[in-house]
Amino acid sequence: MRKASVTPVLTSNKMQVRILFFATLKDIVGARQMQLEVPAGATVGDVLTRLETSYPRIKDYRPVVLTAINEEYVDQRTAVQEGDEVAIFPPVSGGEVDSAPLMIRRPGELYQITHDSIDAQRISREMLRAEDGAICIFDGVVRNNSKGKRTLHLVYEAYDAMALKKLEEIGSFVRQAWDIGCIAMIHRLGHLDIGETSVAVIVTSAHRRAAFDACHYTIDKLKKVVPIWKKEFFEDGEVWIEGQ
Repeated sequence: MRKASVTPVLTSNKMQVRILFFATLKDIVGARQMQLEVPAGATVGDVLTRLETSYPRIKDYRPVVLTAINEEYVDQRTAVQEGDEVAIFPPVSGGEVDSAPLMIRRPGELYQITHDSIDAQRISREMLRAEDGAICIFDGVVRNNSKGKRTLHLVYEAYDAMALKKLEEIGSFVRQAWDIGCIAMIHRLGHLDIGETSVAVIVTSAHRRAAFDACHYTIDKLKKVVPIWKKEFFEDGEVWIEGQ
């Protein structure tokens, strides 16, 4: 009996990934995003190496660059898959997105990324419960100087979807770690003038100690892990402010 022929299945040894750039790295590449073809089985480190051939200045950031796949932090040994969204950015400084605000709101929680002005006092009164005896508000504002130079204004940029997710993760942890009532984290993006609020953290609780401690932890954690950067504009130039 004649054997049935088998058509070999050809598999591609290449795959396409979407690369997102932020802050200084966006300036180096000259684009916010690009499609990149890499070998099957490539890691995030391999993606960086491929980019460095076209953009040698990225090598300067290799020791400190942060990376994420599909909005989750990963290290450079992590493998990428077909269609992944790979974000590459300098350490966060703890910021441009679509003009529509991104927000998660549920009873006792508010997380928002916005281009609109932030009114922390109004938000705190909206969130206050009858059983709360304390409101702790951190209101971060734009100052008129940095390292002895006169600041004209700031521009904040974010990896918006991931930033919102990280705000929610911080809030969920804080609500479990401290006996608080409500928590809100709002960060503004885009152009900010001197004296305007860039970030607000609001915590309510029955007693002051929990509100103080939770608010202190929240702003410190936000500055470390939420992918937001600021560019400072001076009379003689501009510079991205990056973390360590």
